[in-house]
Amino acid sequence: MKKLRNIFYCNVVLMLLVLLLVGCMGGKEEKSNNDSALQSEENNNETEDSNQIGKDESESTGSEEALTKDSNENSSKESVTKDSSENSSKESSTDESNENSSEEGKNKEKGQEDNALAKYSSEKIEYARVWLQLGANQEIDELNVRHISAGEPINPNDDTSVSYPEDVIQLAGSRLVDGSVTYSGNGDGTIKVYNVPLRWDSSDDLSKGVMREVTEDIIKNAKTVYVDTGDSEKIKRLIDIMTIH
Repeated sequence: MKKLRNIFYCNVVLMLLVLLLVGCMGGKEEKSNNDSALQSEENNNETEDSNQIGKDESESTGSEEALTKDSNENSSKESVTKDSSENSSKESSTDESNENSSEEGKNKEKGQEDNALAKYSSEKIEYARVWLQLGANQEIDELNVRHISAGEPINPNDDTSVSYPEDVIQLAGSRLVDGSVTYSGNGDGTIKVYNVPLRWDSSDDLSKGVMREVTEDIIKNAKTVYVDTGDSEKIKRLIDIMTIH
C-alpha cells in the first residue's frame, strides 16, 4: 500500500515537472514570437522612415533644381532684355547721330549756297531758279525778265483777250526757240504758272469770241508749282546773263 502511494506521488511530481517544462517552453516561444514581431515592426518603421527621408530629399532636390532653373531662365531673360535695350539704345543713338549729321550737312550746304548768292537780290535769285526749273532751254545766252501788271491782256494783239487777274513775270530767252515762263509768286516758295505762248499767231482767221475762250482757259488752268533751290553755280550764271525790262 505504501509502495503504491509512493508511486502515485512520483507520478504526480513527474506530471508537475512536465507541465512546468511545457509552460516554460511556451513562454519562451511566445517571447520569441513577440521579439520577432517587435523586430519586424521596427524594421518596417525604419524602412518607412528611410523612404520618407528619401522622398523628402528628392522633393528638396527637385525644388532646388526648379529654383535653379527658374533663376537661370530669369537671368537669361534679363540678359536678353538688357542686350535688347542696349542694342535699341545704340541703334537710337546711331539714328540720332546720322540724322544730326545729315541735318548739319544740309545746313552747311545751305549756308554755303546762301553765302555764294548773298550779293544777289532775292528777286534775281527767284527768276533764275524759276528758269532753271521750268525753262525749255538751259543753254541760253540771255535771260530777259519782263513785268506785266494786272489788267493787261494776255494776248496784247487781240481786243477780245482776257486780262491778267494779277501781276505776273515773264521770263524768256533771246530766241523764240528758247521758250518762255509766265508766272506770279505766291510768297510761300510756290508760284502760279500760266501757259502763255511767247508769240501769238495771227487771230484774223479766228471767229469772234474764240480768243476770249482761249485766254479764259489759260487763267482757269494755271498750275501751282513748288520752286526748288537749285544749283548755286547755275543760278549765278543765269543772273549774270539776266536783263530786266
